[in-house]
Amino acid sequence: MDPADFFAAHLGRTPVLGIFRGLDPQQTVEMCVRAWDFGVELVEIPVQTPDAMPSLRAAVAAAAERGKSVGAGTVTTVDQLVAVREIGAEFTVAPGLHPDVVRESHRLGLPHLPGVATATEIASALALGNTWLKAFPARQLGAGWIAAQLAPFPSVRFVATGGIDAGNAADFLAAGCRGVAVGSALADPDALAALKAAVGG
Repeated sequence: MDPADFFAAHLGRTPVLGIFRGLDPQQTVEMCVRAWDFGVELVEIPVQTPDAMPSLRAAVAAAAERGKSVGAGTVTTVDQLVAVREIGAEFTVAPGLHPDVVRESHRLGLPHLPGVATATEIASALALGNTWLKAFPARQLGAGWIAAQLAPFPSVRFVATGGIDAGNAADFLAAGCRGVAVGSALADPDALAALKAAVGG
């Protein structure tokens, strides 16, 4: 599947990406299950340090039983990209734009969501062939930044990441984001209900 089609297909159903960072394998699987039960199609396990790999493995195994997709986050090097692909990650995410990672992800056919925070980075990502981009850090950038960038870059599909919760998710979606990435909101039943309302669930 084309990377753009991959994100469109999954986030088109529920515009939420679950991010579960710094949890042990059991906690990671528990949070993944909670997200899947909520209707989230995609979950991301950040692997900024090697000790996160067991949690990624556990999530991938749990996803296989449910027919879900798990991705690896904070993938900033080609070595990381290769390692998480071998584990079974079906997509990768990065906090910034790393051209070598983007090129290798295209070569491998592995959907990649690079982070951007400026018009220059957006233009560079588009030149590399990526239209789905992670707006990071979203809370600091603001929903207005999303709307402003979509004017000159209408082909971009933003996933707002960083400081997104039930209180501001609707603002980012209204500004034109195709998805929002959340973590702790998926652990709190009250926040979960508010998030469901915010994304139109």
